[in-house]
Amino acid sequence: MMMNNLTNSLLNNNLNLTLTLIPGLPDDLAALILSYLPYSHHSRVRSVSKLWNYFFTSKTLISFRRNHLHSSQLSHVLCIFPDDPTFSSPCVFDPYNLAWCHLPPMPCNPHVYGLCNFTTVFHDSCVYVLGGSLFDTRSYPLDRPSSSSAGFRFDFRTNSWESICPMISARGSFACAVVPNSNQIIAAGGGSRHTMFAAAGSRMSSVEMYDIGMNEWIALDGLPRFRAGCVGFMVGNEGGGGDKEFWVMGGYGESRTVLGVFPVDEYYSDAVVMELKNGVVWKWRELDDMWEEGERRKLGRIAVIDDDNGGFPGVFMLDKSDIFRYDRASNRWKKETSIPRKLTDESSVGFVALNGELHVMGYESDGDTKENDKSRQKRSASLFLQIYHPQSMIWRTLITKPPFLQPIDFKTAVMCTVRL
Repeated sequence: MMMNNLTNSLLNNNLNLTLTLIPGLPDDLAALILSYLPYSHHSRVRSVSKLWNYFFTSKTLISFRRNHLHSSQLSHVLCIFPDDPTFSSPCVFDPYNLAWCHLPPMPCNPHVYGLCNFTTVFHDSCVYVLGGSLFDTRSYPLDRPSSSSAGFRFDFRTNSWESICPMISARGSFACAVVPNSNQIIAAGGGSRHTMFAAAGSRMSSVEMYDIGMNEWIALDGLPRFRAGCVGFMVGNEGGGGDKEFWVMGGYGESRTVLGVFPVDEYYSDAVVMELKNGVVWKWRELDDMWEEGERRKLGRIAVIDDDNGGFPGVFMLDKSDIFRYDRASNRWKKETSIPRKLTDESSVGFVALNGELHVMGYESDGDTKENDKSRQKRSASLFLQIYHPQSMIWRTLITKPPFLQPIDFKTAVMCTVRL
């Protein structure tokens, strides 16, 4: 089918049909060979010929790869949003080929700016950018951020953005996950906090579900308490059918003041779970605290590795330089390992799961004080990745240079895992 679409494109553009993708090979075989090229290299090889350009820009290429390649042979990449995606173009990073690829910027609204704390999820060749916190020139006072209900979708098949139905409740810093084997996305909690302010903004408990096919949001039972800054993930059978659960961990709710002036968040140490049985949403249930008082102040960065058999996923937390694994039976975090090399700023570290491995991303600390300024600046521009495989318990490292003018601030950057 893909070759039929390619042939139609050639006819519409008056190209010579005697040309082949690879000279001496049938186009079906050539298409299969070229489909093995990683997605991050597609933009580079389009200039080889007009025929290759049509092939690598075809809307059916990603579907062709999914139908003919094993899941391990697909491109497992990261979509990184270093800043407001309407002004700073997001990038696709392929850690297996150390390749970067720019994406078009998100559609811009001239009345708003400074979008942050939005959430991204990937489903069926599309990345969804939902909600967030921003400044609106039409609101007063101008220096007070507000939450956003807007939603956008980037389709890798067409390499373009489109807007989707806005959420019922505007929110940022919320828990979000795609329901396996469905066209549904769940969003829970959140608030209006902006990254420019350490402790401010609203909190909320509302929950809603997005139906991708119908392009509409449906309100669900709210969280037991106000909860913002939380993380969410699904537990269920990836293979289809069966009961599923939507887990929401951590976050903050009420706040208190120090000396009656400085606001301080009260962080949650528990989790709440919503059951989905045969497509029917059930009530929330609350779990006990996941750590003892004084053990830690708040939940660290979370990365989730899905279980191929549909069981409980591997849930990992990065707390400073240590990685913990969540034990469901005891409802406790147990130390898994420590990162081999400390990073410059432990508060600005990326932590994400990709293709069954944990990626710790940051900038390496300068161990040699005698190093000259020029070489230090060159090193500081390079991103240092420490990658851990939980099954083999082995670490490996990578170094790459991002195509950004400034180092990525992982305190505010948003990342999403993508499989193409």
